[in-house]
Amino acid sequence: MDFPKYNGNIHPNEWINDIQRYFTLKNDNLHTNRRLSIAISFVDPIISIPDDVNSFEKLCSVLKEDISFTVFKNTNERMLQSLKYVPENKGGNTSEFISKFRKLCYNAEINDIEEQKKYLYNSLPLLINHFDSISIEFYKRMENVDSINKLIKEFEDFVVYLSKLIVNESIVALKHVSTGKYLGSINNLCYDTGSSTQLVFVDNSKFGPNSLWKIRFNNSNELATYGSTRITLRYDKSDKFLGIYYGYYKSPSTNHTEVVISVSCNNMSNYYWVKDWEFNHAKVGNNQGFLKSNDIINLRIKKSYDFNGNLIPNGQVVYLRSHDIQFNVGNDTFQEVVCHNERLGGNDEWCIELIKQYAWTLV
Repeated sequence: MDFPKYNGNIHPNEWINDIQRYFTLKNDNLHTNRRLSIAISFVDPIISIPDDVNSFEKLCSVLKEDISFTVFKNTNERMLQSLKYVPENKGGNTSEFISKFRKLCYNAEINDIEEQKKYLYNSLPLLINHFDSISIEFYKRMENVDSINKLIKEFEDFVVYLSKLIVNESIVALKHVSTGKYLGSINNLCYDTGSSTQLVFVDNSKFGPNSLWKIRFNNSNELATYGSTRITLRYDKSDKFLGIYYGYYKSPSTNHTEVVISVSCNNMSNYYWVKDWEFNHAKVGNNQGFLKSNDIINLRIKKSYDFNGNLIPNGQVVYLRSHDIQFNVGNDTFQEVVCHNERLGGNDEWCIELIKQYAWTLV
């Protein structure tokens, strides 16, 4: 360890501590006055040290009175004002950010917790269309914080919360709560009945390639809000979507409404296809927050025709359901997935799991 020099670009307290460690590591038995004299000799000559400095405490005070320390503090405060948090999915590092934030607060001697909250708040990225809602959530979490450690702990919890939000274009899986199996499909494997299009089922207690869906929102927002956002679920192995043929076809075993994978995003030829889903929180009721990983939801869609092809005035809301009832395609057996208009129950609950969060758009 080289003897640390002082040129006004380090906090005096930190520099003095470095000097004390230096002498300790060297097992130096020099008298305190000799140590002080050596330390003063390593202060940049542009900084004037009075002759009456007789202790490290006095030396530290003198260094803080020099104009270089004022510039140092102001520089660090300006750096703090311009500091921006970048989420990991945009290439950031939360640990490094927090370390830099604390260091800047220390160097700028910003010790008031309310001031620290302000700077941490200003560091949040601007998330298109949702900054107001995100900032409100931040303030709710920080309201009763009274120490820097608690502030950092709450910020880390807030970052975890952000990492669980389901962003537009993210990859998700849907686990059927009552059976623990995942909603899936297989390309080019079709029903023997009904529409004879690509079938949907639940299978496996662990998600796999056949159980991945790209979620899209029907507006320009990055986040999906309960009660106001419709979604589409595109099968990740193709450009086709989860939906129904306006309710024309019956499911293979229970004669509910058939659920299928069909119609690419560029194919508008089938007028009778519906793929826009609404969702509500199955456990919280009228939740008005954002959709996030591990939420338990109900999914609903509106069918316009009955099984006889008759138009249903204003449509009929039906819910996505699975159950233990199975159907066969050739020699293979599958667990049925349907839409229905019966009373909601446990078989209508789906846990949405975030597999890959699409990167936030920052401004």
